[in-house]
Amino acid sequence: MKNPPHPGVSIMENCLRPAGLNVSQAARILGVARHTLSRVLHGHAGISPEMALRLEKAGWSNAEFWLRRQTSYDLAQVRRTEDQLRVERYRPETAA
Repeated sequence: MKNPPHPGVSIMENCLRPAGLNVSQAARILGVARHTLSRVLHGHAGISPEMALRLEKAGWSNAEFWLRRQTSYDLAQVRRTEDQLRVERYRPETAA
């Protein structure tokens, strides 16, 4: 399965760089601490619903887009270790 990049990479490449913004400037626009945005951009934190809405309000796509990107990334990370999940398949009892 393809491993999508962390959505923070997309924020940096598609939002900040084209606008000529650095992390501090973008954090001010989004109304968050520089450290908070930096953690997202470098893949150390995910995009929360609140951050997704902030990105939308700044004019950088819509919240649903960012949350889908985060969910795709998270699922790909879990699938890398899915063989370690010990789950029993549910089989309803059949009536005799």
